[in-house]
Amino acid sequence: MRATYEVFVSKDDFKFNAAHFIAYPGFREKLHGHNYRVSVRVEGEVGSDGYVVDFDEIKTAARRLCSEMNERVIVPEQSDCIDISKDDGQIRLVCEDGSRFSIPEQDCVLLPVQHSSAEDLAGYLCQRLVESLDAVRSRRLLAIEVGVAEAPSQEARCRLQLDED
Repeated sequence: MRATYEVFVSKDDFKFNAAHFIAYPGFREKLHGHNYRVSVRVEGEVGSDGYVVDFDEIKTAARRLCSEMNERVIVPEQSDCIDISKDDGQIRLVCEDGSRFSIPEQDCVLLPVQHSSAEDLAGYLCQRLVESLDAVRSRRLLAIEVGVAEAPSQEARCRLQLDED
């Protein structure tokens, strides 16, 4: 029998404010924003030091990722209905419905996602945490889960299994 444990971290400063719109073939939302909140759950075995993972490592990584997206317009680089180009310090978006946006590049964050939905943001942040946490390589972690809330009681979560036993 093997015991596993979960570590959950949700801090007041695990947040970012960002603008976005969802677009898919035949539909485009108006540009709007959210005050996003992020939470992190890590499942694993307790090491000889008594930890699954040091809380500080999670907090440092989550804060860094949130700051990268704070006060930005989220641009989904893999969209199937938004043409995205860079020109003269501007990000230009042309939507399937003919809408056009020109936003200073420093005001945008281009993400390798298809949509700027809470689900895709949770998946993106979860993958980035897997890549950035030293504990993924040095400890016996089984899964990482990230929650992204657009509003109170409105959250999407992505869970990545790390152990394929």
